[in-house]
Amino acid sequence: MDRTPTDARALARLSPRERATFFARLDADELESLKTLWPFWARPEQLAPPGDWVYWLPLAGRGWGKTRTGAETVRHWTREFSLVNLIGATADDVRDVMVEGESGVLAVCPRDERPRYVAHRRRLEWPNGARSLLFSAEEPERLRGKQHMKLWADELAAWRYPEAWDQAVFGLRLGAKPQAIITTTPRPTKLMRELLADPLTISTQHSTYENIGNLAESFLARVVRKYEGTRLGRQELHAHMLLDVPGALWTREMIEAAHVAKEEAPKLGRIVVALDPPATSGENADECGMIVAGLAADRQVFVLADLSRRGETPLGWATRAVAALRDFAGDCIVAEVNNGGEMIETLIRQVDAKVAFRAVRASRGKFTRAEPVAALYEQGRVRHCGTFARLEDQMCLMTPDFDRARAGFSPDRVDALVWAVSSLVFEQEAGAALFEFYRSMTADMSGRT
Repeated sequence: MDRTPTDARALARLSPRERATFFARLDADELESLKTLWPFWARPEQLAPPGDWVYWLPLAGRGWGKTRTGAETVRHWTREFSLVNLIGATADDVRDVMVEGESGVLAVCPRDERPRYVAHRRRLEWPNGARSLLFSAEEPERLRGKQHMKLWADELAAWRYPEAWDQAVFGLRLGAKPQAIITTTPRPTKLMRELLADPLTISTQHSTYENIGNLAESFLARVVRKYEGTRLGRQELHAHMLLDVPGALWTREMIEAAHVAKEEAPKLGRIVVALDPPATSGENADECGMIVAGLAADRQVFVLADLSRRGETPLGWATRAVAALRDFAGDCIVAEVNNGGEMIETLIRQVDAKVAFRAVRASRGKFTRAEPVAALYEQGRVRHCGTFARLEDQMCLMTPDFDRARAGFSPDRVDALVWAVSSLVFEQEAGAALFEFYRSMTADMSGRT
């Protein structure tokens, strides 16, 4: 009986001796070719499905192989189609993940098939003459007028400006069968819900555990075991579309109503960079929450950026905060000092001794502090300039009984948001009320004299 394996699963079922015999039959060229033969190594769900679809949406957990699936699909398409373009959440993501990443386009292609990466022109030039234009979803206007035969859109659920997808869809019109593969971890955004409901979409759901045999032990310890059993783990590991949490301060509908395009933000009178610094540093430490927001003349708050990050040294996040203040022409850095005391201001002033700094101290619980800010969202007084995926996920989990162990994270982004909005609105309104009291008091005094 012929025991020649037809794919990696069949190869795994062979005995060690049979596997050795199989590889011994291959010459050097065949062995090298086998390494990049994607239909042999791919799991069936990583291969493009049959059928008359326009959008292929494999919803998958972290480490499932989304990037490899997208890159291999691009590689396959370019053999037949001359214009196969790529769009990532940011320009860095396109370069570092989709093109140059360990599972990106350059890594999956054998030498004779590998495209030339022309970074300054934002394109890949394939040996057979095909091209791949590279776009960032942070620049929707660059997509205007561009056309695509095939398209790979990565982490669509985390795109800051969903209108980038609208522009991409307008351009998906060349060739006999325009199609897009969308590789993303699911979030219940309006765009994702619309795509899943579209009859032109074929979607499947996949867990991190489907690829666990190929994941590093450090990843299993650092990510899988940490988040398994948590709500965040259901989204990030099992690719579940999480709906609103009963009792949460924010709903997806509230946040979607707050979204505005970046060009809709008016001139802002006061801008702050708000920090919720971690008590420790390193990759296992909490994130440093960092939110930039400004106040318009009509008393509306516009959230301009979520710069939160994990794994930095204290001097690292202090340097970024000062840089953000300069980049956004801000007026003040606001930082919670419960866990750092005077050290927080000292770090900031090490970077810039003249920077305007104000310390705030939490005297109430996170939920209680966030309630008045959530009320501003209900009143339509806070706007998000684009989508801030991780911040908004945290917002929709803030309940009175929020438990960080059960949730799988500390809501540091929400804390920074609360400090930003509070410093812009409530302190300003308190100051205005004090001025009105002073003015009425002096008027009474002048009347008596």
